[in-house]
Amino acid sequence: MSLFKRSAVSEILSHAGVVLSTLLVVWLSVLLVRLLGEAANGYIGPDVVLGLAAFSSVTALPIILAVSLFIAVLTTVTRSFKDSEMVVWFTSGLSLRDWFNPVLRCGVPFVVLIAVLTLFLSPWSYRQIDEYRQRFEQRSDLSKVTAGQFIESNGGERVFYADSPEQEGEELSSVVARVLDSEWLSVVTAQSASMQEEENGDRFLVLSQGQRYDIKPGQTEVRIVNFDRYGLRLESRDGANTEESIRLRAEQQIKGRQTASLLTDDTLEAKAQIMWRLALPIAALNLALMAIPLGAVNPRLGRSGNLLAAGLIALLYMNLINLSRGWIVRGQLDFDIGVWLVHVLFLMATLTLMWFKLRVKAPRQSP
Repeated sequence: MSLFKRSAVSEILSHAGVVLSTLLVVWLSVLLVRLLGEAANGYIGPDVVLGLAAFSSVTALPIILAVSLFIAVLTTVTRSFKDSEMVVWFTSGLSLRDWFNPVLRCGVPFVVLIAVLTLFLSPWSYRQIDEYRQRFEQRSDLSKVTAGQFIESNGGERVFYADSPEQEGEELSSVVARVLDSEWLSVVTAQSASMQEEENGDRFLVLSQGQRYDIKPGQTEVRIVNFDRYGLRLESRDGANTEESIRLRAEQQIKGRQTASLLTDDTLEAKAQIMWRLALPIAALNLALMAIPLGAVNPRLGRSGNLLAAGLIALLYMNLINLSRGWIVRGQLDFDIGVWLVHVLFLMATLTLMWFKLRVKAPRQSP
């Protein structure tokens, strides 16, 4: 390998490592904040935050790797032109076309890794995420209550607060629950609470030594009841039957299906998912090649506009892929066309940009 190719490959990989680590840190920071917020609100358990963060990072890695490769190639080519290093290489007989070899040497391993992630590892990670969330949703309201925290369930219709147990054998103590139904707003207080399951499978939160205050909103009717034991039925109240929840669950399930099963499925949703999984590695290679002409800037001009244009082009590329996937799902675009259309358009754009950068302008004739 020539000196030029060795230096180009080394610099691209160096920049890719820096960008990849930076994007991963930013992604994990945002993800952990969101997951910790969900855990504080009772949507997930605190014990699964790290597991969800790990699996979610695997699903985000294909896009992070593609963006890292694109930025690494773009910054390497741009720096070579800005520092007039390319002038030396041009005088040595090289041209902009010679960048394709080192970019492909760096890009092909990235593309293979992205393909492995999108086709195999990401679906497995989506299944693990869905399993984590389903296990938590199937837990009783009592098991979701954490001492010293307010926990919502049933879309906010029930709110629990409890302290740590004071006596051995109790599950919770000093329990406060707010229950909202179609007619009454109820506030229930109790000294302790425990879980009880009947033979038919019904589960109850049994409160001991407490009071229940019932109020009719907008009216003056009030009821106060003292009780020694009070059973509160625990049912599935996660809004799973709403249209939005059904749609989200179906989308999560299609993302978690194995690629082999999608290939035998003739539904539009399965075809759209196959298109998305194949699109990411192809897009990563296309963007890496497009970064070569985009990074070839005039050393006398600033590079801010060039970087902004490159970012907009990459964003447009990913949005068009998403748009094509939506069209395939709705039957507005045939799968056999949608699977390659966007990539061919951007490959043609790359070749056009290369032609503009490589063409030799005729000298201006004096009048």
